[in-house]
Amino acid sequence: MVDFLYLWLYYMLRFIAIYTPKAIQNIFFDLLAKGFYKFDKKHTNIMRINLKMCKFENIEEIILQTYRNFAHFGVEFLRNQNNTKEQILSKVEFKNAQILDKFKERPIIITTAHYGNWELFSLAMAAKFGPVSIVGRNLDSPVMDRILSKNRSRFNIEVIPKSGGARAIMKALQNRRLLGILVDQNVDIRDGVECEFFSNRISHTHAASIFAAKLNAIIIPAFIKRVGDKNEISFYDPIDINQLNGDKIKQATQAQSSATQDMIKSKPDEYFWMHKKFKQFYPEIYK
Repeated sequence: MVDFLYLWLYYMLRFIAIYTPKAIQNIFFDLLAKGFYKFDKKHTNIMRINLKMCKFENIEEIILQTYRNFAHFGVEFLRNQNNTKEQILSKVEFKNAQILDKFKERPIIITTAHYGNWELFSLAMAAKFGPVSIVGRNLDSPVMDRILSKNRSRFNIEVIPKSGGARAIMKALQNRRLLGILVDQNVDIRDGVECEFFSNRISHTHAASIFAAKLNAIIIPAFIKRVGDKNEISFYDPIDINQLNGDKIKQATQAQSSATQDMIKSKPDEYFWMHKKFKQFYPEIYK
């Protein structure tokens, strides 16, 4: 019954996104965003707590605009279902892409966050640079997971399960496929290392750092954000674990956290603030 409801909502929203005038869409999705802001008290409160921890001002404005942005990203996702490579690339601009060329002889790990339209990010990367493997988890709804997986697996994109995917990840890197990992969610400290994020302690996944150390891979943080009517994919300074001293895993992981922080500072309303980012060391704030 729940899957049927999800499927009905998906096709209804897809119809609105594709077949209705943009003026009507803007009104509808703005109302939808305001509805989530007002009635989804659980997630709105998590967002409020996270933004306070990061010491942002105008928190309520950021939260409402975040809902608006993600409504927009949802519309983009629905419209992109059957787009060609050319159509996907027409929606994206790349900044500092020459960084990838410098390391084409080594395995490359792209670390990113739940920021901007990250579903479009993977499609654009594959359309531009070739075979991509991404690490992800299945949705709780099987029917919606099939729809998402179909969208994610175009353009020679391989989806590697987040749990138990180590061998597939190593194989992808050895075959010189770009590997994409979302690294911004809270993890159990046994699955990561302690890092700093907006001057707060967090537990950050060290997966990218470990695979980089094992396979001499370069880590390149990259993010997608809206710039006018387009999306911009920006590549940050590479993290070469061979050039680090001391605790290389922790240093490389902290560099990933710092890159995410810098991206969020530039435009906080495109970050997915609904994760319990600080749960490992500050569990009481979410109660």
